[in-house]
Parts: sequence; structure tokens; C-alpha cells
Amino acid sequence: MQPLIIGIAGGTGSGKTTVTAAILKLLEQERIVVIQHDSYYRDLSSYKGLKPDKINFDHPDSLETDLLVRHLQEMREGKGFEQPIYNFTTHLRLKETQFVEPSKIIIVEGILIFVDRQLRELMDIKIFLDTDADERLIRRIRRDILERGRSVDSVMMQYMTTVKPMHLEFVEPSKHWADIIIPRGAENTVAIDMVVTKIKSLLSQKLEH
Repeated sequence: MQPLIIGIAGGTGSGKTTVTAAILKLLEQERIVVIQHDSYYRDLSSYKGLKPDKINFDHPDSLETDLLVRHLQEMREGKGFEQPIYNFTTHLRLKETQFVEPSKIIIVEGILIFVDRQLRELMDIKIFLDTDADERLIRRIRRDILERGRSVDSVMMQYMTTVKPMHLEFVEPSKHWADIIIPRGAENTVAIDMVVTKIKSLLSQKLEH
């Protein structure tokens, strides 16, 4: 049986990880793999000496999406793959990789996952989280300070120079490709329940075939 591939997109801090966790909780009996598009950021060495503060990490070109597409295609063939591990403090990929086992359900999470045609066409369900911009910014500041060792000034500078402009140019328009748009993120338990029901229905159809 080919795996069911679910894409969860939305702007920075929109609650993608929280919604994914809520879906996982309701499907705990199933074997599920979660793949972060963020793991596919290009290594700092590919920028020919540019300093991190001069790099636009919010542009689609900052991610090696074609590698993710290839990995998902391998999963559809029943194969596992070696996923890169990215260090957000140093902006470098680790020498080690993480082996991802084949699974019945694959959740792909990321800000820009609907921008690339090849990637979105691999998905059975595309979900976009539509969360208030102020709330997203607050979550972004908290995450980058606590988890990624950043200062408030550097987070705000990046938000104004690349995060917000790239959101308006790429992320927000990609909502057009979503099958389901969930306002308020993980607070919207009704929408999450409906998504889980749809996932179970699609799984049953795949099993029948």
C-alpha cells in the first residue's frame, strides 16, 4: 500500500507542530512519520562565504526541496531514507543523518511546502493553518530565543527584512493550493477532528485497493 502523505503548511509560528501533535494523538494506533521541511535547509557552506545575517532563509531556494521530493518518492516505493539533520544555531548540516523508516502515514510540515509543484503533487491532503500574524510573531520570538539561542533584536530584524516579505510573497499565496484551511490552529478542535476522520477514510480506501 502506498503511504498517505499529508502536508501541513502555514506561516512561521502558525502552530504546525502543535496541530501535528494533535493529529498524532488521535491516530496513535497508526504508524506515522513526521518530516520537517526545515531539516532540508542548505548548509551554510553552499552560500560561498556569506554570513548568516546576509542570507534569506525564508526564500524557497534556501531549502533543498528536490531532495525531500526524492525521499518521499522513495517512501512511496516502500523504502526508507537518510534524512539530513540541520543545526539552527550554526546553520550547518550535521555529518550524521537520521534513517526514516517506511510508514503508512507521512506528515510533511513546513512553511513553504505548497510552493513547489512537485512536492505538493505528492500529497494526498494539503492543510494550511491560518493564524493571526501578531500571534505568529510572538510564537516566533519565543521559539527562536528559547530553542535557537537568538536575541530579540536579531529575531525582529530577520522578521522585518525577510520573514514578513517572504510570507507575503510565497507563504500566503500558497494557501490557494490547500484542500483544508484551518483558522486558529490547534485551538480549532472541530477542524482537527474532521481532518482525522478524512485521514482514516483515505486509509481505508487505500487498504481496499
